[in-house]
Amino acid sequence: MMPALPKRNTGVVGFVLLYLAFCISYIDRAAISLALAQIGKDFDLQAADLGIVISAFFLGYAVMQVPGGWLSDRFGSKYVVIITIAMWSLFTAFTSIAWSLGSLLAIRFIFGIAEGGFPPASIRAVAELFKRDSRPKMSALLLSSNYAGSMIAPLIMAPLILWLGWRHAFNAIGFAGILFALVYFVVVPHIGRAADTGVTKSTASRTPMRELMKNPLLWQLMVVWFGLSCVNKGLDSWMPLYLLQQRGLDLKAVGMLTPIPFVLATIATAIGGWVMTTFFDEREKYLLIGSSALTGVFLYAMYKSETITALIVYQSLVYFFKSFVLASVIALPTKLLRDDQIGSGVGMVNLGGQSAGFVAPAVMGFIVSGTGSFDAAFGFLIVMTAMSVVVASTIGTTRPRLVSSPA
Repeated sequence: MMPALPKRNTGVVGFVLLYLAFCISYIDRAAISLALAQIGKDFDLQAADLGIVISAFFLGYAVMQVPGGWLSDRFGSKYVVIITIAMWSLFTAFTSIAWSLGSLLAIRFIFGIAEGGFPPASIRAVAELFKRDSRPKMSALLLSSNYAGSMIAPLIMAPLILWLGWRHAFNAIGFAGILFALVYFVVVPHIGRAADTGVTKSTASRTPMRELMKNPLLWQLMVVWFGLSCVNKGLDSWMPLYLLQQRGLDLKAVGMLTPIPFVLATIATAIGGWVMTTFFDEREKYLLIGSSALTGVFLYAMYKSETITALIVYQSLVYFFKSFVLASVIALPTKLLRDDQIGSGVGMVNLGGQSAGFVAPAVMGFIVSGTGSFDAAFGFLIVMTAMSVVVASTIGTTRPRLVSSPA
């Protein structure tokens, strides 16, 4: 059992701060995509180099998913959340002092490690703040912050880059994140750790990974989210440059158009947990299959669109349906796992998504460099959606729990 739940006001305030922290994290990571053109010019980098720069962050980010979940399960979420916010903000600012491709790769990799523990810790925090029957909805609602942050990032970062230059823009948002970490430290109480939840220390130390690694459903969810996250990370990373170079837009126009798809993504993720539990209870695979398939259909339509208006409409639909997948694959562990396994389970599933963040930008960068166009790069993303459909069709979620409670 979890410790006594905090007062309602504490839960609401804690949730709001977690939501804002996620928004800040996505502003910080989106900054690099918006600054790619200037960074590439300053360092004389090709598309393949820029793809590796983006991927370096996600390599570090993926590495910390499972350890971050384990730490939050073992010691409680508060200090994991605070440390991750402070450290990623520090290395956001350090991006401004990069002097070469090598230094930029090192800084972005450590930035990814610093931020990587935050997602599983934040979902663990939801488990600490809310009752079990509310967790899938609240987890999905929290994850809508990913797209809210991505939506407002161009509105903040594009003007900052134009006004201050990319180096000082990174300094500004890094400083803001450090201040936010102090606010979280003061406002949110330390609630619990695995040793306080009625789970023995020996069980807490062995069950999260030993039992979870043996569970096929978590591996299936990981692969499904890997495929859809290739679309997510690929488009997030390369669409600004695609619009600039292939569609002939300027940075101001890109800054205005890029947020539009994230509006629908925010809505879909926010309601995704409710849709899953209300209409697809024990039939979650059909939500995953349908959403993955429609993502692929609209991705193809987006690439083939002849006007900017049609492109943005189809991209918005891509983001809408892929966001149902995100909400489902993260909400399911909060519904089915024991309290002492939620952080580790979410970290394991999200490892698939963040591994895609390492793979997709680099693969697309090499494809664009090798072919001189985005044709095969978008084809790669469509293949990833097909893989997710196939794997989702093998999932069975009619079982009552992913794992049994300890004796």
